[in-house]
Amino acid sequence: MPPVQPETPADTQRPGDSYVQSFARGLEVIRSFSAQAPQQTLSEVATRTGLTRAGARRILLTLQTLGYVDSDGKLFRLTARILDLGFAYLSSMPIWSLAEPVMEALVEEAKESCSAAVLDGTDIVYVWRVPTHKIMRNTLGIGSRLPAYCTSLGRVLLAGLDDEAVLRCLEANPPRALTRHTITDTQTLLTKIQQARKQGWSLVNQELEEGLLSLAAPIRDRAGRTIAALNLSGQVNRTSAKVAQEQLLPPLLRAAQTLSERLRLGQTG
Repeated sequence: MPPVQPETPADTQRPGDSYVQSFARGLEVIRSFSAQAPQQTLSEVATRTGLTRAGARRILLTLQTLGYVDSDGKLFRLTARILDLGFAYLSSMPIWSLAEPVMEALVEEAKESCSAAVLDGTDIVYVWRVPTHKIMRNTLGIGSRLPAYCTSLGRVLLAGLDDEAVLRCLEANPPRALTRHTITDTQTLLTKIQQARKQGWSLVNQELEEGLLSLAAPIRDRAGRTIAALNLSGQVNRTSAKVAQEQLLPPLLRAAQTLSERLRLGQTG
């Protein structure tokens, strides 16, 4: 399922003199490129960002000079150098150097794909993924975004907030039905998130995509705060919700606990 990326005009927020508008506009231009728009004309970039053609052109040419954008004279596209920005985040966070071997061991044991994500506003962002060798329709990768309310990762991450913050999040991105199973009632969602907070895990059954089931558990820092979440996902035609809780949940909880303990101990290898 393609990531949901709401478009935001570059001029939305300017909090005082510390706000560098030109830099913010440059980021909006970068964010305008996606799986749905991997190549864009100057006019398309201007429309998607709310910039003038002249403003969009200056930013695109600056990014091109720096090597982050390429062009054939008509269409603009991001280059591989843009990955430096994302990998700077991954390399600056010690948790991700710890996560890969733990996630690989979990996939080997559970025989299902494993992902790690963080909360960003009303969305989750995938920061690490270890797929299984089974054929999966789910092609999400690092950097993909999904709504928090209808994913197991999102509900575990929202459970790390207080109820007031959860409600603000749900109001900021009103739930909509992505499948016939998606829960869209705010109070019901709040109850599900409270349940995830109490039990320490979440199961979401076909609310994001028909046939897809996922379990998630929190990764906590030294202060006990939920800073990320780990999940296992599979197809309901081979793994029912009952089987998932019996067979997948125990190793998932162990893996999340292992990562949390290593993070608290400050281990990086």
